[in-house]
Amino acid sequence: MAMNLVKLPTGKPNLQLRVSKGHYATSHSHINYYIDVTLTKFRLSEARAAAQELVRGYRGTTIIDTILCLDGTEVIGACMGSELTKAGYSNMNAHQTIYVVTPEHTTGSQLIFRENTAPMIADKHVLVLAASVTTGYTVQGAVEAIRYYGGEPAGVTAIFATVDECAGYPVASIFDPHDLPDYQSYDSHNCPWCKEGKKIDALVNSFGYSSL
Repeated sequence: MAMNLVKLPTGKPNLQLRVSKGHYATSHSHINYYIDVTLTKFRLSEARAAAQELVRGYRGTTIIDTILCLDGTEVIGACMGSELTKAGYSNMNAHQTIYVVTPEHTTGSQLIFRENTAPMIADKHVLVLAASVTTGYTVQGAVEAIRYYGGEPAGVTAIFATVDECAGYPVASIFDPHDLPDYQSYDSHNCPWCKEGKKIDALVNSFGYSSL
């Protein structure tokens, strides 16, 4: 069943907030909006526009050697790396470039890096890039993995976030609850819609949604 997505005005050029209101379940919570960032992640023009927004707070002020991409944000991460390596920006890498990496997930959802990618984390300033930050569980795991492999978290950034801070780091995002004032998120055990007997419309995660 196709989901009815609505495009909300954002005031940001080349960027749109596509949402569907309902009762949705993620792996960590129940939410009343599914925020579809598929085109932002995979359409080059939107990924580039998102990257330009996201680097505003980092260009020239924060050392970034590596961008750790979560939730399928590699295209945005590559565009951010391109923006950050333009003239006038420097980092600590010997080759004056930025690594754009994706972690591997174990069956227990832990993040790991193999011997060929671990050097891109060790002794590097690593910026965490996520599609969304709401409960913060995924980002917390990313920060722990960075530290375990000898890196230094440089910050957290996302397309959409409901929090200003996660894992001890400020969260910079393009969209937040100001763009979606009635956005709500609850622990699955304390979901008011479940208590009212309202059925779940779909299971959602970073890959998309599966209607029920």
